[in-house]
Amino acid sequence: MPNAAARTALLDHLRSTLPGRVIDEVPGAEGPIEDRAPGFRIFRIHPAHPGDWWLYVTSGCWEATQQDGHGTEFFLAAPRDEWTNLESVTMNAYYHCGPVRQRLDVGHTVPIGRPWLDDSACDHYLVSLPYPMGPEFEVYTWEGGDHARILWLLPITEAEKDFRREGGLEALESLFDEHEIDPVDPGRASVV
Repeated sequence: MPNAAARTALLDHLRSTLPGRVIDEVPGAEGPIEDRAPGFRIFRIHPAHPGDWWLYVTSGCWEATQQDGHGTEFFLAAPRDEWTNLESVTMNAYYHCGPVRQRLDVGHTVPIGRPWLDDSACDHYLVSLPYPMGPEFEVYTWEGGDHARILWLLPITEAEKDFRREGGLEALESLFDEHEIDPVDPGRASVV
């Protein structure tokens, strides 16, 4: 049974940190996610204005994996609304909600198994802090002191994944800053 307080707290948090944006609650992509995260949903957040990002935020990872009231949800930013974004977020949630050894955290990478969108060179996700959303977006709390972090699924290339493994997360993030990447551009070139 999904934790209604956790879901309500997440929705309230999204409304307060993204005021005025339309937020739909939609099911994840069809498949076995319900086995690992019963009641799993995605909050699909419409752009604030033309050219702004679509956001997809998981709801249900916290319930499936929390320990001592602390857990994680994830978000993906995209240039347009597309079913593959829902599939990607669902797939990552399924992985995260599996065995404990699969828990995702900052700095981890996850293969997508295909180009992120279109024929993008980005075929992995880097789990990152939600830098573009601001620090107030990252953590939300609710009754009894339970809380969750919202981490970013940032599309990256295989070369960037390999660089992170060799050079570290901070070095890769510095390259992203130096090259001023557009994180929602499926056609962006690798910084490595």
